[in-house]
Amino acid sequence: MPAITPTATRAQLRRRHFAHIHPSVTADRIGEAVERELTSLDNPGFCLACGAEAEGCEPDAQQYVCEACASPPSTAPLKF
Repeated sequence: MPAITPTATRAQLRRRHFAHIHPSVTADRIGEAVERELTSLDNPGFCLACGAEAEGCEPDAQQYVCEACASPPSTAPLKF
């Protein structure tokens, strides 16, 4: 049986899990990108390093190179 993790520890684990995502990639920006992807022909994505929005990302995109900062961890919003 798995051990029960205290609330403070669980919150700390969640913060570490999302620590690699740039702070400018907010839930509102992701929600708007998902809505655009589902209602139009847009294919937005986000760079996890600099937070820049990229166009033309496939829904299952991973490790795309960012055009703004040349960093590889760009990803599609549906992956969040």
